[in-house]
Amino acid sequence: MRIDQSVINEHNQQYISKHKESYGYAASQINNTEAILEKLIAFQIAIPSWALGTGGTRFGRFSGGGEPRSLEEKIADVGLLHALNKSSGSISLHIPWDIPTDYASIKSLASAYGISFDAVNSNTFQDQPQQALSYKFGSLQHVDKEVRKQAIEHNIEVIKHGVALGSKALSVWLSDGSCFPGQLNFSKAFKNTLESLEEIYAALPSDWKMYIEYKAFEPNFYSTTVGDWGQSYLFTSKLGDKAKTLVDLGHHLPNANIEQIVSLLMMENKLAGFHFNDSKYGDDDLTAGSINPYQLFLIFNELVQGMNDHNMSHATDLSWMIDASHNVKDPLEDLMQSVEAIKIAYAQALLIDAEMLKSAQQKNDVAMAQEILQNAFRTDVRPLLREARIRSGASINPIELFRKAKLRDLLISERGTNTIATGL
Repeated sequence: MRIDQSVINEHNQQYISKHKESYGYAASQINNTEAILEKLIAFQIAIPSWALGTGGTRFGRFSGGGEPRSLEEKIADVGLLHALNKSSGSISLHIPWDIPTDYASIKSLASAYGISFDAVNSNTFQDQPQQALSYKFGSLQHVDKEVRKQAIEHNIEVIKHGVALGSKALSVWLSDGSCFPGQLNFSKAFKNTLESLEEIYAALPSDWKMYIEYKAFEPNFYSTTVGDWGQSYLFTSKLGDKAKTLVDLGHHLPNANIEQIVSLLMMENKLAGFHFNDSKYGDDDLTAGSINPYQLFLIFNELVQGMNDHNMSHATDLSWMIDASHNVKDPLEDLMQSVEAIKIAYAQALLIDAEMLKSAQQKNDVAMAQEILQNAFRTDVRPLLREARIRSGASINPIELFRKAKLRDLLISERGTNTIATGL
C-alpha cells in the first residue's frame, strides 16, 4: 500500500503557516540550525519486521487487523512509515520468519519503497517446525555438540540470506541460560558459546559485523549466558574487530546507568548500536521515550560526544533500530511515536555546547553542568523535526495524517481483520 505524495503535500499545506511561525521562533533561539537539520534528515532508524504486528504477552494477544501476512507486506508497511516520516529507511529481518522466496524480487520491492536491509537477526530462542534438535536447554551453549552445531549452521544460513539482500550485519541474541542453581556449569557454558560464536564469526564476509546482544533475564531467570554488557564485551573482545556489543535499552536491571555503559563501549570501539524502546520494570518493549525521555536524552548526549570525538558519521557508523511490542496500540502509530522520540532526544543532544560542558566538568562546577544539560533537554526541538520532514517530503504530522487518511482501515480492507504478522 502506498500513500500518494500529493496527499502528504495537501495535508502539510493546512499547517504550513503555523509551522513557519513556530520554526522561525525556534531557529532564532537555536544556533547552527541548518547543521542540525542536515543531521536530522540523514538520521535513519531501522524498523524491525516483527514490530509491524500487534505484540502480546504470554497471557494473550489482541490483533488490531490489517497486519502484514508476508515479507512483501512488511516491506510495504515500512515503506508507508518511511513515506510519512522519511526517517524509517530500512528494515531488519528475522530469520526464519522472513526468508525471501525470491531475493531479486524482494530487493526490487524494497528499492521501490526507498528501503534498504539493516542487520539480519538469527533465532535460536525457540524451536521451529521440523527442527531436528531442541533449544529447550540452550543453543550455542548447549551441552550437546550436535545442538550447538545446529545453532551454528542456522546463524551461517542467516548470514547467507543477509548477503543476498545486501545486509551488512548479523545480530545474535541468545536466550541461553539456566532456571535453577546447579543446572548449568557457568564457565563451560561460556566456553561452549564462545567456540560456537567463533565458528559463526569465521563465516562473516570481510565487510560484515556481528552484533552480540545481552539481556539480564528471561526466559531464564537464574542465569543468562550473555546477561550484561560486560559479558557481551568479553565475547566481542575475544572474537575480533568485527564483533561489537548491541545495546537494547530494555535489557537492563532497573536503574542501570545505560549512558555510562554506552560511553565505555564507545571508548573501546565496541558499541554496535541500539535497539530502542522504553521500560518500567525490565524488557517491557514500550514506545521509546514513553517512560523516561530524560534517560534517552542522556544516552544521546554520550553518543553525540563519543561520535564527534571519534570522527564518526552520526547516520551510518552505528546501527539504529527500534525493538518494541505494541500490545494495545496500532503498531504503525507506535513506531511513528518511537521514531519521533528518538529524533527529539538526538536533536536535543545536538544543542549541547560540548566545550562549555567540558569546562564545567574540569572546574567541578556541578550546577553549571546540570544547567547545560537540562537547558538542552527542555528546549522544544519539535519545530526542527517538522522542518526536516517538510524538506524531505514527509508529513508535518505523520500520525494525524495516518488517521485522517484512514490508512489502517485501508490496510484492514486489503488484508482482513484476523491477520497475524508472520513470526508472531
